[in-house]
Amino acid sequence: MTEYLVRILKNDFKTATLSRGYKRKTVGFAIADSDTTALEIGDEPMQFHQKFPDVAVAVGEERIVAIPQLLQHRPETEVIILDDAFQHRQVNAGLNIMLTDYSDLYTRDFILPAGNLRDVRSSCKRADIIIVTKCTPGLPVEEQHAIIAEINPAPGQTVYFTTIDYGKPYHLFTKANIEITPGHGILLVCGIANPRPLKEYLAKIADSYDMLRFADHHIFHSNDLTDIRQHFEKISSDKKMVLTTEKDAVRLEKFVQELGTFPIYVLPIEHRFLFNEAAKFEASVTGFRSSAKQKKKKTFWLFKQPVWREQHALT
Repeated sequence: MTEYLVRILKNDFKTATLSRGYKRKTVGFAIADSDTTALEIGDEPMQFHQKFPDVAVAVGEERIVAIPQLLQHRPETEVIILDDAFQHRQVNAGLNIMLTDYSDLYTRDFILPAGNLRDVRSSCKRADIIIVTKCTPGLPVEEQHAIIAEINPAPGQTVYFTTIDYGKPYHLFTKANIEITPGHGILLVCGIANPRPLKEYLAKIADSYDMLRFADHHIFHSNDLTDIRQHFEKISSDKKMVLTTEKDAVRLEKFVQELGTFPIYVLPIEHRFLFNEAAKFEASVTGFRSSAKQKKKKTFWLFKQPVWREQHALT
């Protein structure tokens, strides 16, 4: 969703992203440059940096401290997208976007440690936009209405629904595309919190697949490559491939010498709005920022996933 926001904003506004930089090997504020690695800023910020080299990508544990540092380095910045920061109330955001997983709605969850929420459910009142993510592609209108009724949005709040679309896999190093066919033998290598949608997708397009799962934000080491190769060799198909996620890919790129000729492919992912509401959502985002720009205000975005993703890596 952060990438989605970047795409609709970066051509009209000087845009930056600010993340915590979870599982990085550094601390404090950092801003990505041409020599930056995933170990220095984290996997997701590195993914942003590679996809949008013209966008400032920064990390910092304390958003309230990192924002002025970012503006000092990039004074031309007009929009800052705060990734996963809805609960950081020290920042008075111009627009709050709250995400909730279709299979784990915040209305049915509890705050840590009883549940997965990072903030109390009543905080949803601070959201301007609520997005139900990872919906089934053919979500019935009746279920849409039932979920909206359950969320019970406050006046001025808008509820949207999105699903996941997967693109054509590309080689980790050569970037060459490949078409997955039922005859492919696939080893899925991933370190993400919730691989359920990915597994459901592969079940539809492949006869079978094997999975080598790591903890969320896992930092790969040489012994992991040995595990990958051993699992790969056990696949009996003549057309074998390793498939991984974009987030995992930025942590595997450092092994170019070991994996450069290996059939390892990356599966791109993006959000798609249901019920033909993409234009409405994008208009609300760009319209807000255009209005703020006319008033000559510095504004900050907040983006939040109310499920505590780090907990899933421990279960």
